[in-house]
Amino acid sequence: MIHIAICDDEKHMSDYIRAFVSGFFRKKNREIRVRTFLSGEELLDYNGQIDILFLDIQMKGMDGMETARKLRADQFRGFLIFITVLKEMVFQSFEVQAYDYLVKPVDKKQFAKTMERLYASMQNANEDSLLVQKGHEGRIISKDEIVFCEIIDRKIYLNLASGEIVDYYERIENLEMKLDSHFFRCHRSYLINLKHLTGYKNGTAYMDNGKEVPVSRLRSREFSGVVLQYMKNM
Repeated sequence: MIHIAICDDEKHMSDYIRAFVSGFFRKKNREIRVRTFLSGEELLDYNGQIDILFLDIQMKGMDGMETARKLRADQFRGFLIFITVLKEMVFQSFEVQAYDYLVKPVDKKQFAKTMERLYASMQNANEDSLLVQKGHEGRIISKDEIVFCEIIDRKIYLNLASGEIVDYYERIENLEMKLDSHFFRCHRSYLINLKHLTGYKNGTAYMDNGKEVPVSRLRSREFSGVVLQYMKNM
């Protein structure tokens, strides 16, 4: 399921974009959910997941640029596409990491080009990211951000480089299959990211966030070999 939001104070424009989006993803055979918002304030009050956001820059009240700043400050990491009548405003879009912009009136061919590029970017992001599902909410986390994973009482705890710990329910075996070769199951309760490993001694892996992770005796020999191979491939 791809969650899409359209924020524009002109309903006819929201309907226009919605029709384009629905048609595009129907051809890709991907299920989507679209929500529309009539103002930046209404959008900021929404706490649900948004993977792709179409945001009008010129709106009554809070404009799209200010809305985007507040969203990014609140850790919004989805794809942002501005809709605008003024090309000049686009130069400000870099500061809020906009993916692209569409100039009104939106041209179908230009829209299709933007969406094809965005869809390819989403496919690539899925390979480098982990989708964490917690209840009805989802969050995309870069695999490189994960220092190590710990399981306690059927709950996964992702220790991130930022210091944040993200917890959710999943079997560690399922998580292990979703991660790449940079991760190693060093203990029945731990998966570590070799990119964040700084040392190993006497059954303890030392991570670059200052944390220590146990390495079981059964896995210590394999772990040493994996680390050596990883270092050779760096």
